[in-house]
Amino acid sequence: MKKIFIFILLVSMLGFYGCTTTQKGAGVGALGGAGLGAIIGHQSGHAAEGAAIGAAAGGLTGALVGEQMDRKFCPTCGRNFPSDVEFCPYDGTELQWKQ
Repeated sequence: MKKIFIFILLVSMLGFYGCTTTQKGAGVGALGGAGLGAIIGHQSGHAAEGAAIGAAAGGLTGALVGEQMDRKFCPTCGRNFPSDVEFCPYDGTELQWKQ
């Protein structure tokens, strides 16, 4: 059982290589939510349903958190922008990553 868990963990880590922060957040949230949902669902005899509900809730929450982490801001005006924007459209300042 321990070898299977380690194998799944390694495959999951390799699967996240090259993903955006939003995608990584969704994946980690879904995995964590599925695990917790399965544990909680097992108590009532519905482990599969609990895992599915947990994965959905965890994936959505993880994506929202990841999206907020993958943002840039303008040091001049303080506005926030998606990660693909390089310069502030309002004042032309080069954007910086949020820390």
